[in-house]
Amino acid sequence: MDSLLDFTNKTAIITGAANGFGRLLAKELNKRACNLVLSDINQAGLDETLATLMQPNNARTLVADVQHESSAKALVELACSEFGQLDIAVNNAGIAHEMAATHELTEEIFDQQFAVNVKGVAFGMKYQIPAMLKAGHGHILNVSSLAGLGGAPKAGAYVAAKHAVAGITKTAAVEYARYNIQTNAICPFFSPTNIMDVEGLNSEEIRATLAKGTPMKRLGDPQEMVNVMLLLLSPGNTYMNGQTIAVDGGVTSW
Repeated sequence: MDSLLDFTNKTAIITGAANGFGRLLAKELNKRACNLVLSDINQAGLDETLATLMQPNNARTLVADVQHESSAKALVELACSEFGQLDIAVNNAGIAHEMAATHELTEEIFDQQFAVNVKGVAFGMKYQIPAMLKAGHGHILNVSSLAGLGGAPKAGAYVAAKHAVAGITKTAAVEYARYNIQTNAICPFFSPTNIMDVEGLNSEEIRATLAKGTPMKRLGDPQEMVNVMLLLLSPGNTYMNGQTIAVDGGVTSW
């Protein structure tokens, strides 16, 4: 196996692993000999993910809700008790909201966005970082969004939450770089996973319109996003830190 993609004896936590990016990344890391601790609120989805793995004995699952601090603590404890240490953490779990103009956003929408998309990342890192400090190294990859780098009409609360993810990523990168812990974020453009199954994004007509607005004239395939995640987590990627990487087909180049 190429050393740049050899995850033998590494242990990774992936949240939101019941579908989408989380499931695909679990498959890619698992076939490269990475130990996995997978979480989601969806037990059936976790079981389906486990069934897709080449080496299922190298994976553990835990039903957990990332908006609760206790879930983050339990995931790290499981990783360390089962596999000895934590090397990689991918804070991937997230939710979108129905399209609504800024003056239409409600307190409930903001509360949901910050509970899952922000607290899920912040609490995750709160427990992941001490485990990585103990190991003497670590790589955290937070899933933000292109909406975390700019504006997105009718997605104001999501935009605010994903900007927060980008900000806390950069902060942790500065705080822990001297301890050999890298913290980066990936910022995908629209990619057809379950997160797009909300009113205003879930029709083929709307998705076709979004695709026309990109230089490549198509949305990103989920596997394309996960391929970049895999490269960002590569054992050979040892000097990238505090970056928010847009994977957008060139949208930010307009």
